[in-house]
Amino acid sequence: MAKLLILAASTGKNLKLAMDILSAAELHGHEVDVMDLCALDLPMYTPESEKQHLGNEEIQSSMKRILHCDGMIVCAPEYNGSTPPVLTNFIAWVSVQSSNFRLLFNKRNVGLASVSGGGGHHVIMSMRMQFSYVGSNVLGRSIVVNKSKSLNPEAVEEMIAGVLK
Repeated sequence: MAKLLILAASTGKNLKLAMDILSAAELHGHEVDVMDLCALDLPMYTPESEKQHLGNEEIQSSMKRILHCDGMIVCAPEYNGSTPPVLTNFIAWVSVQSSNFRLLFNKRNVGLASVSGGGGHHVIMSMRMQFSYVGSNVLGRSIVVNKSKSLNPEAVEEMIAGVLK
């Protein structure tokens, strides 16, 4: 079947959400890869660090994982009303390490999900703008889990189907 890549931009509840999505997708026979962005332990991107880490193997491997997937789901918590630093840093690194980084995202279906104590809607808006900007087809519906809203298994099924269509 299809290859789904899930980016987890947290080691906590959003990584658990990524694993819940993985389980649901595997039940349908899809090949699933979860990329824990925190485990990559990338240095903070700066123009100076770019020169020092040119050809970084973890970044190169990450780009190959993106290129070989049929669709992506990004699970990220809300940090101060926006995206977590690890996600922004990851996108910065792949944008400078690739000869044409838009190929990583252009026309790729992307679903957005968040578990957040702050509500989660601001991070969804931020990610929607960023992934749209780099050319992704961002699904209209997202998954938001917070204090007042639990994970809806039907929403997970719909997101998987939407990303992999």
